[in-house]
Amino acid sequence: MTTTLPQTGRRWAALGVLAAAVLLLSIDGTVLALAVPSLTESLSPTAEQIIWIGDIYSLALAGLLALMGNLADRFGRKRILLAGSMLFGLVSLLAAFATSAEQLILARLLLGVAGATLMPSTLSLIRNLFPDDAERTRAIAVWSAAFGAGSAAGPMVGGFLLEHFWWGSVFLINVPVMVVVVISGLWLLPESRDPQPGPFDFASAALSMLAVAPIVYSITHLAAGEFSPVIVVGLVAGVLFVRRQRRLANPMIDVDLFRSPAFSGAVAANVISIFALVGLLFFFSQYLQFARGFSPLQAGLAELPATLASIVVIGLVGVAMTRLGRGRAIAVSLAVAAAGLALVAPAASQSSYVWLALCLVPVGLGVGLAMTLAGDAIVSAAPPRKAGSVSAVTETANELGVVLGIAVLGSMITALYRSNLELPASAPAAASDSLGAALQVLDPALAQVAKDAFVSAMQSTSLVAAGFTMLAAVVAWRLIPSR
Repeated sequence: MTTTLPQTGRRWAALGVLAAAVLLLSIDGTVLALAVPSLTESLSPTAEQIIWIGDIYSLALAGLLALMGNLADRFGRKRILLAGSMLFGLVSLLAAFATSAEQLILARLLLGVAGATLMPSTLSLIRNLFPDDAERTRAIAVWSAAFGAGSAAGPMVGGFLLEHFWWGSVFLINVPVMVVVVISGLWLLPESRDPQPGPFDFASAALSMLAVAPIVYSITHLAAGEFSPVIVVGLVAGVLFVRRQRRLANPMIDVDLFRSPAFSGAVAANVISIFALVGLLFFFSQYLQFARGFSPLQAGLAELPATLASIVVIGLVGVAMTRLGRGRAIAVSLAVAAAGLALVAPAASQSSYVWLALCLVPVGLGVGLAMTLAGDAIVSAAPPRKAGSVSAVTETANELGVVLGIAVLGSMITALYRSNLELPASAPAAASDSLGAALQVLDPALAQVAKDAFVSAMQSTSLVAAGFTMLAAVVAWRLIPSR
């Protein structure tokens, strides 16, 4: 199944390669948002094309994860990861130097395909690199910290690049990192695969894509208040996929794992952890730039406390597992994150940013620890030969958390902002679209009214996110064993 494992030092060096890959992938998911104004000026995309530039990456990534995890098990995780890395680097060049909106949409689609190729292989290789439970938990802590840090660092990286270079630079940074991943991966990463993969199931592959992509598409459009009927296609395909997996002797994903409360609880904890973190960062970035007047780079730096706290998790995960056990540790972590989210509400109205920075620490710490332990529970639930397929469950949960966080919390803060906004009838209608639009069309006095409405909306949304996170803590406490 697996070639001889590298010596201890090489294993941790190999983990560094995998962490670099997932760090870049998570940065790529959030770095583009700040570049939309400048690429719009350069490429003149239509409103619909702007939506597709943002959506197509997540659709391709989420829709192909299960398939790519299965291919990694079948053809070799190292081989698939390195092929995806090379594709990601090459397509990044195409995106950076795109001369039309259509070309950029195509490049974003291919980046999503390459990302789906990379993600399951990173986690499944960790499953085989670290057979020891304690070492694997620490390794997944590094992986989770890289994923969370990348999501948080995306706006900061994008802000720095856009202040000094053109919009294509947010894609161009992918190239040198992927070159390092490919060269070092050839030397450091061991090859592993399922020794008995069975025949390839084209029907399951098609159903997995038809299930996930339409659901993700529909969720992302909820943020704009649009209901997409394609969600019915996704739900029907999902039911057919589950029924087919239960009948197969060698399924693409062992859906019976979800019958285990511990496994289902871990997946739910993973989704809600990412939901809370990404949802917070989505509206928090707007708050920092529009309500507090921070530049994009300053806003990215202001979010660093959450990122740094999530990295500290690497040193705490062993202690948490030993003292509390997995289930209680996940529950306590989510409760800590919920407390941080709840404290964001009163801190947002304080004149000093220090209070908000302190609130971000428990959020980053709690989410980082919960992600690590939940991811470890999911990956450990399947045998090593199926590491790629079960790893795809973790990453699909992460992607669902991302789109749910932006769609649900993003649409909530927009609705609350509009309900809180009290402007004279003569004020431009565009002011009710968003705070960013309001600041462009309102005089300073009315602009302050719009800022106050947004801050109030953010405070309420933070409390809702805290409530969801606390609910996940209760689920984790009750369902996930703490042996």
